[in-house]
Amino acid sequence: MTTGTRTLISPAALARPRGKAVYWTVFTAVAVLFALAFLFPVYWMVTGAVKSPDEVARTPPTLLPEHWHLTAYSDAWNLMELPRHLENTLVQAAGAWAFQLVFCTAAAYSLSRLKPAFGKVVLGGILATLMVPAQALVVPKYLTVADLPLIHTSLLDDPLAVWLPAVANAFNLYLLKRFFDQLPRDVLEAAEIDGAGRLRILWSVVLPMSRPVLGVVSIFALVAVWQDFLWPLMVFSDTGEQPISVALVQLSQNIQLTVLIAAMVIASIPMVALFLVFQRHIIAGISAGSTKG
Repeated sequence: MTTGTRTLISPAALARPRGKAVYWTVFTAVAVLFALAFLFPVYWMVTGAVKSPDEVARTPPTLLPEHWHLTAYSDAWNLMELPRHLENTLVQAAGAWAFQLVFCTAAAYSLSRLKPAFGKVVLGGILATLMVPAQALVVPKYLTVADLPLIHTSLLDDPLAVWLPAVANAFNLYLLKRFFDQLPRDVLEAAEIDGAGRLRILWSVVLPMSRPVLGVVSIFALVAVWQDFLWPLMVFSDTGEQPISVALVQLSQNIQLTVLIAAMVIASIPMVALFLVFQRHIIAGISAGSTKG
């Protein structure tokens, strides 16, 4: 005797016209409420930039702008030097992504397939760093980049100050290792029988099969650098080298509120576009490495 899965609404009740109507009404209402909860702040930010300064500060606020002032976006683009700071952010994010992809992939492949001595101990130590609050690592990282050991060189006001610490990402490394652990063993053994070395297997077999998880790691790496504020604020004292997240705060002292809001809208466009393009990979990242394939 088999029993069906118990649900809040029985299949018989759901099959009736009244039950179906109630179900879809509740489902639609919940979906609309969640959509409004997430989209309304974005709408408020976009429309706030086209209002006048007096209208933005008005109480109670207006839902729709009384008069549309599109000049705030052009003023933000020019007065706050957004192209320069967006370029700085792009350079820092791209470098951190490249360093992280190369070194985290190599480390994960070594721990997963090469089985080095004390590999489990090394992996345990790496995962233990996830338990340490990020704020507790700020001072040691700053002292390290301010006076690099052995060569005694300062990396302050240098993109390397962002690139090198980004390599030590325990979460992305573990995500890659778990994915590599689940790759079909017979495919890798067939490559070994054909005479492929370890590096050849990594380049020609493992990496092409790992495109989904590499996409997820890439998104995590780019977003982490793009939205970071505290670390770039500490290592970039030169205003001309600061990323957009720091520049918006540093340059907002003598800027109108509407211009600042417009700058925030422009700064958020790249990450919103990245999510819309790669949302399938982001969703896949939730389950990557968690189940056997």
